[in-house]
Amino acid sequence: MQPDIVTRVIGVIAKTQHIPVEAIKPESLFQELNIDSMDGINIVFALENEFGVQISDEDAKSIRGVPDVVEGIEKLLRQKAE
Repeated sequence: MQPDIVTRVIGVIAKTQHIPVEAIKPESLFQELNIDSMDGINIVFALENEFGVQISDEDAKSIRGVPDVVEGIEKLLRQKAE
């Protein structure tokens, strides 16, 4: 995991969910953070804006926490760079 991406992802989640940044860890799951599927949709939109990527509905459905988000963003950024 790239530290700058982790930091940005955590920042987006904290901002959209009004959660203190320090309460979100790189291994945090959405369930632990009381983030439901509707909140997840808002997070996906915010992440797309933050990173300039498109997250497919299929990929969005498999997101369960910060590790999934970071992994997905890193993958999309690699594809975009190719």
